[in-house]
Amino acid sequence: MDTTIRLEHELIAVEGDHDVHAMLEIAAPEPAVSSPRAPLSLALVIDRSGSMAGEKLEYATRSAAWLAGRLRGDDRIAVVDYDDDVRLLVPLARVDQARLAAAIGSIRPGNTTNLSGGWLKGLEQLRGADGPRKIILLTDGIANEGITDSETLVGLAVGARSDGVGTTTIGFGDGFNEDLLTAMADAGGGNSHYAASAEAAPAIFAEEFADLTRLVAQNISVEIRPAGTVAMLGVLNEYPRVPVDSGVQVQLGDAYGGRAQAARLRSAHSRAR
Repeated sequence: MDTTIRLEHELIAVEGDHDVHAMLEIAAPEPAVSSPRAPLSLALVIDRSGSMAGEKLEYATRSAAWLAGRLRGDDRIAVVDYDDDVRLLVPLARVDQARLAAAIGSIRPGNTTNLSGGWLKGLEQLRGADGPRKIILLTDGIANEGITDSETLVGLAVGARSDGVGTTTIGFGDGFNEDLLTAMADAGGGNSHYAASAEAAPAIFAEEFADLTRLVAQNISVEIRPAGTVAMLGVLNEYPRVPVDSGVQVQLGDAYGGRAQAARLRSAHSRAR
């Protein structure tokens, strides 16, 4: 891992009090070509509410089938769909292409949007699973059933990330809650995608699959322990954090080859006049 710290100010006055922002960046190396990747554990969570009817649901399910078709026999996947009701179509198990194709092909549009219920069912399937674990949430809607408070939903993603389960979101069409889906993905250590058209969805899944196969480290955390004249005022990202002796531990989640992760920090430097 290559680590870089960039300070907002290179020089500050010796005397006086100062707030300083710092950027901590960790870059992961590209995975070795000869290194086999760990088996994946995924939960595909697909919105089948009424507003997904037509092209959006057709291309969402087609893209889900594309992803499932790229998985290896030792990968594991669960398939969940939801409207106001949540259904576990395929419990987490080793890849069975025929079963997956039948389950995904059976999805039909329904009623309202219980986003929290679908996401929580995906999380339930991944708890206790081995290897890299990620929920992939596909939706065009705004949460209007179950838990609808954005702060609570983002908090759930933070908690899942602390347990090693990431969240990636893919929003379809116009009108979805972009702020919520972006915040959930950021808090869950995943990616947030926007499929402006049905044709964009397959490329998004191809990018997501490429990321999944380039995992080089899991559950990265960094401990920050300021010197005696420095007080940590906060971490500006949504990363989970826990206090440690004289500092804080920031949990950055998984690292993917060729990509950098950054944490923005705010501290105060004081010196007696």
